[in-house]
Formats: sequence, structure tokens, C-alpha cells
Amino acid sequence: MYHPTVARLTYRALLGRRRALILFALPALLILIALAVRVLTGVDDRVASGLLGGFALATMVPLIGVIAGTGAIGPEIDDGSIVYLLAKPVKRPTIIMTKLIVAIAVTMAFSAVPTLIAGFILNGNGQQIAVAYTVAALVASVAYSALFLLLGTVSRHAVVFGLVYALVWESLFGSLVEGAKTLSVQQWSLALAEKITGPGIVDSAVGLPTAVVLLLVVTVGATVYAGQKLRRLTLAGEE
Repeated sequence: MYHPTVARLTYRALLGRRRALILFALPALLILIALAVRVLTGVDDRVASGLLGGFALATMVPLIGVIAGTGAIGPEIDDGSIVYLLAKPVKRPTIIMTKLIVAIAVTMAFSAVPTLIAGFILNGNGQQIAVAYTVAALVASVAYSALFLLLGTVSRHAVVFGLVYALVWESLFGSLVEGAKTLSVQQWSLALAEKITGPGIVDSAVGLPTAVVLLLVVTVGATVYAGQKLRRLTLAGEE
């Protein structure tokens, strides 16, 4: 289910000059903000949790997921170069799984690692806050990558839809509107962070068992459906 050549081409597309600048910008901004907050306020568990939850998990992780997930396959479909890949003797599920693995790796590297660094800067991992939000970022990276890879497969406007989801649904509705919180990847990952930290530090609107089930359903469902859409795209091209 993993093809090295497909992976190499996907990494090259994702880490090209333009996308790499965007990928590095968000983590750099998080670390700079963490340094400034530490200098101005000192060690404060509440402030650390607020910054990691409000910026890192609610904004940075989904945005990087949009870039990595849609960028793993969307541009190839848009410019038609996917036809050359589909003409190779590579199984369609293998293409999707390979691109998903690459998208997950890139999202984790550019979101979870900076989250851990920022957490240690803010409060030295007091109350396990840095580790908790890093675990949440890792888990969210998997779900976001699968979700946005599917978007890149089914729509030519995947980046626009992904940004709307990341900035409007996750950052706004998923944080503020009670009913929407149940359908938020951010809240599902917060359930894991809540389990790791001390009491009262992290709050999630979703229980841990429900969060785990929903994360699995979204990740597996999006991956399977993306594979089916790619298979139908192949048939259309052959016809």
C-alpha cells in the first residue's frame, strides 16, 4: 500500500518553494508568539493551554492539513497530469494510501513538532500541556489529511472548501457553537489532550470513546471514498 516513486513525487510537489514557504510560516509564527508570551507573562498554564488550543490546534493544524492534504493530489487532477500516474501499473488504493501517508507525515512535521516546541517554551510541559497538545496535533493531522485528500480528489476547488472548513467551521463554529462541536476534528483531538493533562486544563465537548470512534470513521471513510473516486476517474479517462 506504499509506492516509493509516488511518495517521492508527492513530497517534491508538497515541499516545492511556494508551499514550503507557507508551511514554514505558520510554525515559525507560533514559536515567535510563544517566545513573546513567555517573556511578557512568564510561566502560566492557562495561557499556554489557550495559545496551543486557540492557535496551534484550532488554526495552524487544519491550515497545514489543507495545504498538505489537497496539495498531495489536487494539482495533479487540475492540470491533468494524474492521467500519467494512473497509466502506470500501480493500484489505485496504493496511490491514495501513499499520498495519504505523505500528507500525514508533512502535516505532523509542520504542526505537531512546532506545537511541542511552543509548549515547552510556554511552560516547560507543566501539567503535560505540551505533550497533550502534541498528541492532539498528531491525531488531528491524520484526520485532516484524510479529509482534505478526499476534498482534493472530488473537487477542483478543494483549497477554497478546505480553507472555509478550517477557518470558519473549525476555528469559529467548532469552537463556539455547541451543536457544531460534536462534528469538529479539533474537539475530537482535544478529548485526547484532556485525558493527558491535569483536571480543568483542557476542555472537550466530546467524550474520549466518541472522539476515537469519530476519528476512525472519518479517517477510514474519507480514505476509502477517495480511492473509489480515483478509480472512477480512471474509468472515465479510459472511456
